[in-house]
Amino acid sequence: MRETASSRGEAPGPRPPATHWRAIPDLVRDAARRYADHEAVVDGRTRLTYAQLGARVERAAAACVAAGLAPGERVAVWAPNTVDWITAALGAVTAGGVLVPVNTRFKGTEAAYVLRRTRATMLFVTGTFLGTSYVASLRRAASEVPEPSEAPGLSETPESATVSGEGPLPGLPHLRTAVVFSDDAPEGFHTWSGFLAGGADVPPEAVRERADAIDPSSPSDITFTSGTTGNPKGAVITHEQTLCVYDTWAGLAGLEEGDRYLIVNPFFHTFGYKAGIIACLTRGATMIPQPVFSVETALAHIAAERVSVMPGPPTLHQSVLDHPHRAQHDLSALRLVVTGAAVVPLELVERLRSELKIATVLTAYGLTEASGTVTMCRQGDPAEIIAGTSGRAIPGTEVRVVASSGAVQPPGEPGEVLVRGYHVMSGYFEEPEETAKVLTPDGWLRTGDVGVMDADGNLRITDRIKDMFIVGGFNAYPAEIEQLLARHPCIADVAVVGVPDGRLGEVGKAFAVRHEGATVTADDLIAWSRREMANYKVPREVEFVDRLPRNASGKVLKTRLRSGG
Repeated sequence: MRETASSRGEAPGPRPPATHWRAIPDLVRDAARRYADHEAVVDGRTRLTYAQLGARVERAAAACVAAGLAPGERVAVWAPNTVDWITAALGAVTAGGVLVPVNTRFKGTEAAYVLRRTRATMLFVTGTFLGTSYVASLRRAASEVPEPSEAPGLSETPESATVSGEGPLPGLPHLRTAVVFSDDAPEGFHTWSGFLAGGADVPPEAVRERADAIDPSSPSDITFTSGTTGNPKGAVITHEQTLCVYDTWAGLAGLEEGDRYLIVNPFFHTFGYKAGIIACLTRGATMIPQPVFSVETALAHIAAERVSVMPGPPTLHQSVLDHPHRAQHDLSALRLVVTGAAVVPLELVERLRSELKIATVLTAYGLTEASGTVTMCRQGDPAEIIAGTSGRAIPGTEVRVVASSGAVQPPGEPGEVLVRGYHVMSGYFEEPEETAKVLTPDGWLRTGDVGVMDADGNLRITDRIKDMFIVGGFNAYPAEIEQLLARHPCIADVAVVGVPDGRLGEVGKAFAVRHEGATVTADDLIAWSRREMANYKVPREVEFVDRLPRNASGKVLKTRLRSGG
């Protein structure tokens, strides 16, 4: 009998040990009580203890109840990392809402799609961020409801084509309440302070009843992850899954009470929200959110706030190490780094340990459909394992590497990575056909990633079946970008591939066919893309061709495009 590449977490059963909490509101209340006087959040001049954070969350939950939020309704948050994001998100979840984090890099069209797709009834949005009025861009996009054939995935959402004049944003008929994190709000929107004041008459008992009624197996959030079909899909994750995974994550990473955690990873991403906010709540660590990554700001925070924990993609840590003024900042409090999302050079791990004296450097692998974490290195693993693999399955998780036939591959042989465990999503939100493509009848999640597993169960991701490429830590999906580019009036055909980039790891390159008589240039198309899609999706290079190479079945030969053939 041959040895096969399959790894299982250390827990004896299919699930890890039960957590202390039934649902996320229980965790918030427990943290407010257990770590009452400990600093919970530092956001600019705002400093909150855990008791104060708990009170703010209860107040936000009361306001959600007063605004008419019903249990199970979706609540979107479209804003950068701030204490208001934390308060609004946890408040909505405490009131029984299902959180829908929206990517801050999205343009109005992309954000409107998520709101339509989930039929969100409540929205929290930043005012102006990085020079862009999010409210104005969303208002424009909502009023210009595309036909189903014009926008990715809208054909699967019949009500998305319905335009209503009711509510704060015509074109989003299900949205009843919109709140701006600002002292000023346009007509139909609430200011943040005004919204909170609306919950003053809701008794604490009503909020407690809402929170206590939450079933652990009910959805806590719907996080969107794009697929190769070009349709963004919302992975449904429960309270129980979230709590179990990130209690485990905190334990394996060694997060401790009193740690000071610089959260650079965006809250709209599982790495920021769950490995950040939720993990900190489980251990009483201090959250220091950073809205926009800047090396100078990160260095200043690490020194001034005695930051001890800083997860993030390899590019973040590389930029800190290479900054010319690094020596001017006291980084001695840093003790824990968790990274992933891209290839991790051995030299990076060694430099973090030798130059910054960081005691623990870990790598991990996960995907939204599996609650964000599948494998992790362990404390004490050698540098070669940390840099060369993403570690072993977390407790309660099974990982397999299989051939195209479905047979489990032996150690060292590549194949598709399959995952099974308590934390795998129940499915994509209201998309049974898409769910069936990735979940097998016996519970295995087909990740679409190619990996190799060693004899000890350490997993190394080697390729991406779905042609995904990673731009500075953000997953970019060619099919989604291609559908957006195809909306340009001068483009007849287009294909996108990932190409190497010294700073971001990979970036997109578009091969485009112009309509006859069209004169659009590469610069024109790139400029148009910057207006129509998130920055990480924008192709950095455009090459015009007479036609795209295709095989007999009509599929674009992307290997030929990558090789220049």
